[in-house]
Amino acid sequence: MAWPRTRTLAHWWRLCLGLFSIVVWLVPCVNLQPAENINYNLVHSWADKLGMELFHLGDFITRRKEVQESFKEAKVVSRNGASIVDSMAKEIEMMMDLKVSAVRRIMDTAENTALSHQNDLADKMFSYYNAKEMLEPGDPFPPIPTPAPDMDKDIGEPLIYVQPKVVVLEKRPEFHNTPVNFSVSSVHVPVNVFDRAPDVIKAIQWSENLDQIFRDNYKNDPTLSWQFFGSSTGFMRQFPASKWNKDVPVDLYDCRLRSWYMEAATSPKDIVILMDGSGSMLGQRLDIAKHVVNTILDTLGTNDFVNIFTFAKEVSPVVSCFEDLLIQANLDNIRELKEGIESFKPKSIANYTAALTFAFELLEDTKSSSRGAQCNQAIMVIGDGAPENNRAVFELHNWRDPPYKPVRVFTYLIGKEVANWDDIRWMACENQGYYVHLSDTAEVREMVLNYIPVMARPLVLGRHDHPVIWSQVYADIEDTKLSDYLWEIKQCEEQKADVLEYWQVQDRMLEPSEMHRREYRRMKETWNQPVDSNVYQFMTTVSMPIYDRRENANITEEVLINEALWELQTRETRIANILGVAGTDVPINDIKKLLSPFMLGVNGYAFIVTNNGYILFHPDFRPIFQGYILKPSYNSVDMIEVELLDDDKGARDFNPVLLTIRDSIINQSTGSKWMLVKNHFDEMKRVIRIKRQYYWTAIKKTPFTLVISYPEQYGVSRMDIRTEQEIHRVNIKGTNIRSFFDGKRWKIHPDWLFCKHSNRTFKTPEIELLYFLERMSEPGWRWPGSRSAMPPEHAAAMFCDRQLMQALVFDARVTGWFSNKTSWHSKDEKGNEFKQRFGVTLAFLATHSGLTRWHEFHSNGLEDTRIGEAFSQNNTRAIDEIWYKRAVDQHFVREESFVYSVPFDAGESKSEILVTASHAIFHNEGGKAAPAAVVGFQFQHSALYKLFHNITGNACAMDDKDCYILDNNGYVVISTRVHETGRFFGEVNGAIMKRLLEENVYKRVIVYDYQAVCFKSKNDNNASSMLLSPFIHVLRLGKWLLHTALWYIVQLMQWAPGVSAHFADMHGDLNGTEPRPPPEHHERNGHGNGKKKNDDTWLRYLTLHRTRLKTCDMQRELYTLFNEKDNVVYNMTAHACERPFVVLPIPNSNLILLVIDQLCPRDASLILTVNPQTIDYHLPVNDSLACFKQANEFNRVRPQSCISRHANESAIKLCGKGCAVYANLGLLLLCHILSRWL
Repeated sequence: MAWPRTRTLAHWWRLCLGLFSIVVWLVPCVNLQPAENINYNLVHSWADKLGMELFHLGDFITRRKEVQESFKEAKVVSRNGASIVDSMAKEIEMMMDLKVSAVRRIMDTAENTALSHQNDLADKMFSYYNAKEMLEPGDPFPPIPTPAPDMDKDIGEPLIYVQPKVVVLEKRPEFHNTPVNFSVSSVHVPVNVFDRAPDVIKAIQWSENLDQIFRDNYKNDPTLSWQFFGSSTGFMRQFPASKWNKDVPVDLYDCRLRSWYMEAATSPKDIVILMDGSGSMLGQRLDIAKHVVNTILDTLGTNDFVNIFTFAKEVSPVVSCFEDLLIQANLDNIRELKEGIESFKPKSIANYTAALTFAFELLEDTKSSSRGAQCNQAIMVIGDGAPENNRAVFELHNWRDPPYKPVRVFTYLIGKEVANWDDIRWMACENQGYYVHLSDTAEVREMVLNYIPVMARPLVLGRHDHPVIWSQVYADIEDTKLSDYLWEIKQCEEQKADVLEYWQVQDRMLEPSEMHRREYRRMKETWNQPVDSNVYQFMTTVSMPIYDRRENANITEEVLINEALWELQTRETRIANILGVAGTDVPINDIKKLLSPFMLGVNGYAFIVTNNGYILFHPDFRPIFQGYILKPSYNSVDMIEVELLDDDKGARDFNPVLLTIRDSIINQSTGSKWMLVKNHFDEMKRVIRIKRQYYWTAIKKTPFTLVISYPEQYGVSRMDIRTEQEIHRVNIKGTNIRSFFDGKRWKIHPDWLFCKHSNRTFKTPEIELLYFLERMSEPGWRWPGSRSAMPPEHAAAMFCDRQLMQALVFDARVTGWFSNKTSWHSKDEKGNEFKQRFGVTLAFLATHSGLTRWHEFHSNGLEDTRIGEAFSQNNTRAIDEIWYKRAVDQHFVREESFVYSVPFDAGESKSEILVTASHAIFHNEGGKAAPAAVVGFQFQHSALYKLFHNITGNACAMDDKDCYILDNNGYVVISTRVHETGRFFGEVNGAIMKRLLEENVYKRVIVYDYQAVCFKSKNDNNASSMLLSPFIHVLRLGKWLLHTALWYIVQLMQWAPGVSAHFADMHGDLNGTEPRPPPEHHERNGHGNGKKKNDDTWLRYLTLHRTRLKTCDMQRELYTLFNEKDNVVYNMTAHACERPFVVLPIPNSNLILLVIDQLCPRDASLILTVNPQTIDYHLPVNDSLACFKQANEFNRVRPQSCISRHANESAIKLCGKGCAVYANLGLLLLCHILSRWL
């Protein structure tokens, strides 16, 4: 009976063979028409069903209709931009007037105190609160140093030890949680200043009397930040007292090098630096000269202009593209000049006459052409001696209008053994300058800073004019030199990590995919440019010069009696000394709190522009990268570099309309204009093209102009409450407004100023708000009138933004049900269904007044607040959240829709991915509409993937199709390969993304980043390869010891001063660049060694290629959906490999569904990316971006204050000391004997 079964099997076998033959016959046709297998109608049904499911989910979870109904009692009013900007400017002006008044009181007190203590003796044992040494109670006292024996007065003084003072410090939030003491001030002394020197300790003594005015100022204005007195001797007295930050490896801070000090101490200046380029300027002399130049550059600010020229037979700029002009001393240009001087090599013979003539002609041309600072002018001459005094040059160019000499000359004589010092000193003394002799790098900073009091003399002689100076934005006490140091440390850490990882994974680390992954990860770190960061405290400072009111003083100086004898003499002479600068900081965040962002609405913002066109702050101001490193030119960002017009122009081809607006702003006019702009957001990975309205007006008595902007589409109207809904009327009805804020599931915008108590601090903004709500419920409550009220109104020590508080209380009242009322119940059948299918974790609501509410959904029915806590930590900024902004913009694309998003590169994470969905609630009244709130929810990405799989069945799981859900900016929300989630689709499938661009599904938008940072190779050889050859270390050590011994022998003999410099130049520091070892053979005994080749590979990969930070421009190609209604592309079917895909919008969302036939060949090498790319301007070989920007510089407005000369200055004869040459008798005797015999 087995035969029927056998026959059946044979039958089936023949049938299978036949079908297989048919398939084989049809295989050649697969590439002809594979895409016909993509059924357009089927894909359409998938999109419709997915959109319907998601929308119903959002509609049910968020209760959006109930939220919209809650706001029906509110009204919609027009937003008056001109009135808003004027009101904000007056608030800022009032606040800034208070700061100026405080500084003026410090200045006046300091001048009077110094005058009354002029006859006090300096007490070298005076004890003061040293910010770097003072102790807190309980801190151990440092051991007393061993007393040093008395030393010769020419070498030094006995050690002076004063026990550190003890102070009680308390953390205060208004000082960024820095421990402070409000009873006393502390003193910071730079490392290059000896605090027991007579002039320094005497100034520390009398300035201690400023503590009382510091305390009075703070009592009068509790919003004051740090107050300080920066002395011309170098120390800074700061109130309240605090310890100095010791986290940095070296204390670089010197108040005299800060912009607030420099700009207050001297009026704007044009400076030409002339550096001797003769062959004698080698070795140590060259090092000293470069240090002098760098220190001069550090004393300049954005209102100054400078250039550096070296002179030998010819005069040449150190930066070739800066020839024959003075450039603005911003951070970018200063950095360019420093790099230029670093590579300078001396040669030939110096021609002082040609150099001085060139400098005078350049300054004359600058002044006559109305370029530069148009105030002070100076020439800085750095060399090792001049052959003559060049009197004829000075008579021709500088002595034509006695007693005035328009150009000051400062001379810096370099070298220990110099003979021709009198001529170079004469140049300075006869041209109202100052002469300095430098023989060691350690004394450079202190000696160079002597030019500041000289240039301040006209200010001091004027006596009564104390210019008020507002600095540009800067990062508190940080120095930009630390950026290079931190970058060096970062590179070393990366190399260390590479070596350690190689020891663990060996050759797997060298796989191309692994190397690419690591490189990409590190590049992503460099692209990390947070807008909001607590790493640095950014601020501006208002400062004022403090004058010595004495007209004459006794000075003691060395006087040359004869050719070899110097004698100390005391005489009375005319003086005009600057004592220092008084100032107070104004944190940028304090200014922002006066701007009422609530009045500007969602996607509205304000910013301030300086007289130079630079931004003081802006929502696109990105001063740091890598999360913690200051950019090289962080505070020289022009307003037209952050306001990007949507005009399809190339990089740095700025629209004339924008330039005209910029001119109006820096000239402090009042105006308004609308512009089409490109606004990027979300880590510069998304962009929107929008029409914005701009209004601007001057902040009086400052160099600042305030600008506000908001979208024209939905910014022209705003929400407002009706009279009967005001807080006091609600209180009259007996309603407790405190009850509107019950529970813990709510937050307010942490950066907005709702109410503030100046004399009390609160743990959180919410606790502070509840305190004021209780106060408002009390009888007799009155609203304080201004954020920066003048005395005596400020005695109440508190402020409330009345309009904002009214809106907040109204929003809290009408939305109180959202957090308390369960959006579904466990018994609700529909709720359980959604819970099971989507894994919804949380629903949220944010209102235009800065209130955020949420409600968690628990999978097991138990109370678990961790989900809400995680949400509230990162999503409390209401209208400033990305999901809020995107939802409001999406409202005008599809009104009944949600915006869905996943984190970027979420697929690389091993944790559960959450999808965030948001929807904007608009309130309509009288034909006007305004955004009132945004509702949303978060749910598990795995549930969305499961829903997508259920809808599409197995169709997208087959090898012949790929299915994607993309958002409106081209990022993958759903993919059959989960690791692609959050990636830009152009990096996943560049060929199809290109087709989507060509068919107008997406539109490319190019965004320029003018604040980018690049990394320029130092062209250094690396020391890591030396690990393989330790013998070379021993050899180099021996060579170093030999050269060091020879150097000391030469120094002791004093036989040939130039020899030591020669050795120092030929044989650099042991820690410098090391040569590579000789290459080893790759073959041994005639046979190739594969392992050796591999070793070379990993060595090259792990070698640290040192780079330096460099300002550059980059561009990103971003993408946005082409939101044209009835886009015909969505009606197109797939057609073979000519169009191997179907794309359709998912209704009620910002998503599209893309189905691709994978059997069609594609160019896998084609990749479209949103990552930044460096812009190549095709510059000449030696030119840089700074050169390109200089050639296309923008207009600026000079500061109003310029005091550059005074008729009585010629009576001041202090211009620096001459050189004391101490002869070596042994050498003289030897020379005498040799001269007899030779």
